[in-house]
Amino acid sequence: MIDTLCRLLDAGVTQFHVVKKCEDILLDHDYRKLDIGERWELMAGGRYYVKPYPSMLVAFAIGEVPEYGRLNIGLAHTDFPMLKIKTQPDMNRCGYQTLNVEPYGGLIKETWFDRPLGIAGKVVVQTEDSFRPRTYLYDSERAMCIVPSLAPHLRKETTGDKMNVQKELIPVYGLNGQNVKEKDILQYVAEDLGLLKDDILDYDLYLYNMDHMEIVGAEKDMIASPRLDNITSVSALVDTMCKTEKGNCINVISLFDNEEIGSRSKQGADSVMLSGIVDRIMSGLDMEENDRMRIMRDAFMLSLDVAHATHPNYPEKSDPTNQIVMGCGVALKSSASQRYVSDSEASAVVMALARKNDIKVQRQVNRSGMAGGQTLGPIASSYLPVRAVDMGIPILAMHSAMELGSAEDYSQLKALCSAVFEM
Repeated sequence: MIDTLCRLLDAGVTQFHVVKKCEDILLDHDYRKLDIGERWELMAGGRYYVKPYPSMLVAFAIGEVPEYGRLNIGLAHTDFPMLKIKTQPDMNRCGYQTLNVEPYGGLIKETWFDRPLGIAGKVVVQTEDSFRPRTYLYDSERAMCIVPSLAPHLRKETTGDKMNVQKELIPVYGLNGQNVKEKDILQYVAEDLGLLKDDILDYDLYLYNMDHMEIVGAEKDMIASPRLDNITSVSALVDTMCKTEKGNCINVISLFDNEEIGSRSKQGADSVMLSGIVDRIMSGLDMEENDRMRIMRDAFMLSLDVAHATHPNYPEKSDPTNQIVMGCGVALKSSASQRYVSDSEASAVVMALARKNDIKVQRQVNRSGMAGGQTLGPIASSYLPVRAVDMGIPILAMHSAMELGSAEDYSQLKALCSAVFEM
């Protein structure tokens, strides 16, 4: 039931690795890669995907004719909070080799101390054509770093002090004492890849938590893992696309990067990329204008991202009449400020599908005065104005190095995706 999720949580150590693993899964299920720079000639019943950038992927399955049915769209994001290695990162301090890093996204900083941290990302290497460098995916596959915490005996407790990230969240990756050969971190990376360090032009490298997914709880009903936000949503969409039977709908999933930092990038939801691809799909199928208008009128979009489960130790942080609990189903999110895209007509579609297919759905709104985070839905729907809802599984410890969710909720999310995509 959670095979795809397990594979993605294990392999998806950065957004680039998430997309690469999704690509491998799609290829195993008869999807064909398209080139964003070439003309697309699409066929009824075909399965295709395009990877405009290393951290973004759009896959689509074309229904059977004579007349195409509804356009269904699923959105999720491939990135998650991590520590990013800066340029010129090496710092030799007090006999230790340390790295200069910066937070990516709103991570819970305290959870990154004293954990085994791997290094992963992409490395870009010089070729003969300066405008076409070669990109390598990198994963150390071993613990390279650790951020050591300061013992309580050495701390001076001062109420209200905030963490000095530049000082306290610096990882150690080696000892630089006597008789120890000094290397900088890029030399280790280059050697692992079989490259020369001087060939490396630039990189996007991150530290990731090497802890693996664990099934926890007395009844083994909870999932503890890094990166549940938002690999759970990515996995549910990819799994649905791989199992969807050939009806007459056009099913599309878009896996965006950079949601954790605002989505304003070429590979993020706040771009014209998805709307352009949808237009190219219609052009590749030689759709007439009337058919395009009908398809867009009837289209439905699922924006999937995890939700805040009601915390047993902080129930006052949740809305008093709309508290959601892990294990009780998918969260359907709405907001008066439209930080979530769901409106009553689109939400009614989900509730009707849930009743028809016996899917457990919970309703979430934020506590008044507490904004919460914005999702992909409102952003993407400004470029593709179709009916849309924001949904996701409820989790605890969101943005921690180790998050907590429910296997039952994940199975309910997959069931809902299948119902929308007419599985």
